[in-house]
Amino acid sequence: MSQPTERVKTDVWPGRPQPLGARFRTGPDGVEGTNFALWAGGADAVELCLFDDEGHETRCSLDELTHEIFHGFVPGIRPGQRYGYRVHGRWDPASGARWNPAKLLLDPYAKAVDGDYGRLPAEVYGHQRDHPRQDIADTVRDDRDSAPFVPKGVVVHDTETWVDDIRPKTPWADSIIYELHVRGFTTRHPAIPPELRGTYAGLGHPAAIEHLTGLGVTAVELLPVHQFAHEDHLLRRGLRDYWGYNSIGYFAPHAAYSASGTRGQQVGEFKRMVRALHAAGIEVILDVVYNHTAEASELGPTLSLRGIANPGYYRLADDPRRYADYTGCGNTLHVVQPQALRLITDSLRYWVTEMGVDGFRFDLAAALARSFHDVDMLSPFLAVIAQDPVLRRAKLIAEPWDVGSGGYQVGAFPPLWTEWNDRYRDTVRDYWRSALPDVRDLGYRLSGSSDLYAWGGRRPYASVNFITAHDGFTLRDLVSYEHKHNEANGEDNRDGSNDNRSWNCGAEGETDDPGVAALRRRQLRNMLTTLLLSTGVPMLVAGDEMGRTQGGNNNAYCQDNDISWIDWSLRDDPAWRPLLDLTRRLIRMRGEHPVLRRRAFFSGRRQGPEGIRDLGWFTAEGREMTEKDWYTPSATLGMFLSGRDIPQRDAKGRPVTDDSFLAVLHAGAEPLRFPLPAQPWADAYSLLVDTSREDQDAPPGTVHRGGDTLTVPARSVLLLRALPLAATAPPAR
Repeated sequence: MSQPTERVKTDVWPGRPQPLGARFRTGPDGVEGTNFALWAGGADAVELCLFDDEGHETRCSLDELTHEIFHGFVPGIRPGQRYGYRVHGRWDPASGARWNPAKLLLDPYAKAVDGDYGRLPAEVYGHQRDHPRQDIADTVRDDRDSAPFVPKGVVVHDTETWVDDIRPKTPWADSIIYELHVRGFTTRHPAIPPELRGTYAGLGHPAAIEHLTGLGVTAVELLPVHQFAHEDHLLRRGLRDYWGYNSIGYFAPHAAYSASGTRGQQVGEFKRMVRALHAAGIEVILDVVYNHTAEASELGPTLSLRGIANPGYYRLADDPRRYADYTGCGNTLHVVQPQALRLITDSLRYWVTEMGVDGFRFDLAAALARSFHDVDMLSPFLAVIAQDPVLRRAKLIAEPWDVGSGGYQVGAFPPLWTEWNDRYRDTVRDYWRSALPDVRDLGYRLSGSSDLYAWGGRRPYASVNFITAHDGFTLRDLVSYEHKHNEANGEDNRDGSNDNRSWNCGAEGETDDPGVAALRRRQLRNMLTTLLLSTGVPMLVAGDEMGRTQGGNNNAYCQDNDISWIDWSLRDDPAWRPLLDLTRRLIRMRGEHPVLRRRAFFSGRRQGPEGIRDLGWFTAEGREMTEKDWYTPSATLGMFLSGRDIPQRDAKGRPVTDDSFLAVLHAGAEPLRFPLPAQPWADAYSLLVDTSREDQDAPPGTVHRGGDTLTVPARSVLLLRALPLAATAPPAR
């Protein structure tokens, strides 16, 4: 039942058209109040709706109009005030006009949201959702009031400052990204106080940060934390949107992740989390969803942009009644439109300058790069980012595809950007399940994917290398399941990808077979070692370093439960603790050796008096690869990384040198006798990592001379440090 409504026509001063949103300030004659400004291109009128603690609504007409911005200053309105808008205009879906003042709309610039987008009743839809003729339902206006059923924006005036905050500013080449979910990472952590679990405060807690710093990652990439809404079809099945790729408020931290309150307190809590991570040397990257909103297709609810200026914010189809859908989510933001582009860039700048974040990963970034229909790397969105003095300094990661025609754009984004490299993911998965026809693609992926990124001044760190992400199997499930098991999602296992490139090592799912279990752990070590030795920026997924499982669910977007939450007991499980220890060791080793973090692509040319290459490739027979060898089926690849030929200098201009390393990757099912490269490559080698072993502590003095034959265990990676003759000990026997 709706609460009483009072319309007020006085005490709304003209105010200012800038900035957009609700801004608490001191007005004329020192009077405190809040300035409200809303762009609503094409609308006839805008009413500001203020709500008290009991839900009573007071409506104020915003009569000032400047460049299609309705604005006004309301004296006495202070932080914590809840509000929304009602926008008047034509109802003509055939032309794309869907104004309906019966629907309370969220301010696109709201800094905080109070309330939860739970089950949305028919009143929240601008059209008659339950109309008897569904073919015309979206054209018939629904005049019922939606205000009692939707969350409200909140006036925010946060006093947190960044005076003592020091951004880590980790160079791209030195970065190691850790993808995590605020709620899933903290909900079951035993050392985080119960009242802070699942929240920003929980992620900023010392116990959470201790795991990150102990692991050695340099940045967390947070799954969406913009205010999002739950999809109705999930709520009807008793599920909720867990990942959060259903944004509705691009300035507001998702209220459900706040431990301190939802009347603006979530803003300060988020900032304190960022400050704590920065103090630990960890950057904060947000996974952002600017390609679509939670309003979905023309059959979706009217929550914000649709009711404010539908043609100004969304890409409409040739039939303006419907939406162009390059996202698979029902709508696509029209970033060619100036106000839609401004909304996105204003949001990005806000999160950098006022919320302290360090970068962004753009979901379905190809949809943002479309000018009109085609993906265009000179599009307005990419051009604005490139010249913006704030945003061009942030870390920018593209998910370089969308679901539309021509949407796959891996390797095509301009030099300012890095990209999720799914070619890396697929190649490494295929190699370790023995499904690669040859090792050509593996060579490219290990060495920075020069075939994709060596153009236009791009560097190896343009490639964000990953084997798993939130979307798909966990690393443990990748070696435990050959088929998805998504029954818990309630879609008869139809959802999720069928192309997992996984191998269950001989049994589907969990098993008591000790041989299968041991092989699976070895395969995990193989893939993590491959990832952390590859040139580029490695990305780990939270929990993979200690064997997290989702029970074979490869699309856990709606599983806000134990399927998705991290099981912290794995950290001390004897079966999985060695994997965590190996991951920490490899990350530490990567940080200590610049040859593993190259800022330029390898040349492959012979250099220096010894005449060795900066990157050498070797066959299973221990000889240098020829062109023919790259096209020959093989389960083995040797990679020599020379630390004597790193094309970079330190801060004082001195050449950077490092140790040299030999990595031998062997995906074969039988052991291999591998002749170690002798001079000019090295006199001898010390063994550092052997993934066939649960225990990575090699016997002291284990040294192998160049030219000796080394036994490489089946399905393993060996990493050896090259030694000069003077450093060698008697050969191992």
